[in-house]
Amino acid sequence: MSIIEAKHLTKTYQVFRKQEGLLGSVKGLFKREYKTVEAVRDVRFSIEKGEMVAFLGANGAGKTTTLKLLSGLIHPSSGEATVLGHVPWKRENAYRRRFSLVMGQKNQLWWDLPAVESFRLHQEIYRIDRQVYDRRLDELTSLLEVKPLIRQAVRELSLGERMRMELIAALLHAPEVLLLDEPTIGLDVVSQRRVQEFLKYYQQSQQITVILTSHYMKDVQALCKRAIIISGGTLRYDGPLAELVERFSQYKLLSLQFAGDFDVAEMAGYGRVIEHVPPRVKLEVPRHNLPELLSHLLAKYTIEDLEVQERPLEDVIAEVFIEAKATAQRSSDSE
Repeated sequence: MSIIEAKHLTKTYQVFRKQEGLLGSVKGLFKREYKTVEAVRDVRFSIEKGEMVAFLGANGAGKTTTLKLLSGLIHPSSGEATVLGHVPWKRENAYRRRFSLVMGQKNQLWWDLPAVESFRLHQEIYRIDRQVYDRRLDELTSLLEVKPLIRQAVRELSLGERMRMELIAALLHAPEVLLLDEPTIGLDVVSQRRVQEFLKYYQQSQQITVILTSHYMKDVQALCKRAIIISGGTLRYDGPLAELVERFSQYKLLSLQFAGDFDVAEMAGYGRVIEHVPPRVKLEVPRHNLPELLSHLLAKYTIEDLEVQERPLEDVIAEVFIEAKATAQRSSDSE
């Protein structure tokens, strides 16, 4: 059963184009010029109950706009979407009680008050029974290791502690859908790992449906099995995360350890030299040529050890973004 369904979802904005200089500013007072920006264009996908899906894209790709559409914060220019059977931008109270949106760069807690005061406000807003509230708060603060901090002013907490408080506030009313926009942005490695471990445990135990946007590929790899890639507002990929590298990467990494001397300049003829620390060398080689290259190297050199690896996920995704941007530019130039 699809919990989230988007069909031909599109969002466009009219952006004022200011001309340069004083004369341009004066002209703008009388005649304003606008350009149309497509933040999201014809996006289609469906997400089943209990899935945790990575929603990936470069800055300005349309990720946050899509989450805002699904949360009902903005209206689409065209297209349809339903979440839990509700049309998000109708903003029905019945829908608001069933989802949460957490944005890593937005603070929903009162800055000068202890976090527990914001939690109590959420209790009243969502009409959570006191016993249920106490039980959930105790469970969430224990899992996120912040129980001693909830009576401390939010402004006095570290960034990692504040994000954990934000997650507690978002989950107190036990939402069925959780929209996470860069939840670990700016966090140190330890805080990132705590948030990752918590999200993985909570999602599996509660079987909630999660959409996660993140520029940290460790978040994505640790939490998600499926990825949706959006670039220039358009859907570029929707499928298993495990197949993403194989489908889009044209290269593999080949690490070699030689028993004797070798000419590193000659290695450049086999592929791009990534690393050279004698007697080891790491090459980036075309994946379709790998068997032939290995055969040639093994015949010519005495190799003590070799390892073939896929390129890092972040490199492959960056390549997808660059290619999508280049394709869009070529299409624009041809019009």
